[in-house]
Amino acid sequence: MKVLITAGPTREPIDPVRFLTNRSSGRMGYALAEAFARREEQVLLISGPTQLDIPDHVDFIPVETAQEMYDAVAHYLPKMDAAIFCAAVADYTPVTVAAQKIKKSADTLTLELKKTPDILGSARQVIGFQGYLVGFAAETEDLEQNARTKLERKGCDMIIANNVSRAGIGFDSAENEVLIVEAAENTALPRDTKEHLAQHLADIISERWLRKHGTMS
Repeated sequence: MKVLITAGPTREPIDPVRFLTNRSSGRMGYALAEAFARREEQVLLISGPTQLDIPDHVDFIPVETAQEMYDAVAHYLPKMDAAIFCAAVADYTPVTVAAQKIKKSADTLTLELKKTPDILGSARQVIGFQGYLVGFAAETEDLEQNARTKLERKGCDMIIANNVSRAGIGFDSAENEVLIVEAAENTALPRDTKEHLAQHLADIISERWLRKHGTMS
């Protein structure tokens, strides 16, 4: 099986030294890439900036911005059997990027932002991906309902949701606790290290892909 995985945050530049980003460490996506590689699957990891080591036996493409991640995904996705969009992609990016460092002068500073490309939402309708599609949902409330809405709206086979408002799990943490939402069922995976959760998720996703497509490629 050929698996594309996105991971990490994106950085949206404001000027040559500043950018907008988020608290994603990339650990969940890297753990998934390693778990699939251990299953001897072909793995392509497209990642925003992190401090993590690249897993062994994984093809790697580094990106910075949401647009760069979209372009990389759009290029490679049609060749894949499964895609797991784990990256915490910025929802907005500055309309203009200052050519020089913005000096501190006025008491306030207003930034005009525009939406970034919707990578997960483009997978089916724009890119035409027909494989097994998995998205992540980082939520702070109504976990199941928000995940199910995302599942249907973006044409996913599975959404892996977690509550990032809880201390000690999710963003910038070694542990996580997730709810797997599919069309006909939900599956809760209790709190564990991201590495152990990734192994369970790799097993589940591989089984679902095999059930849907019949044979391994």
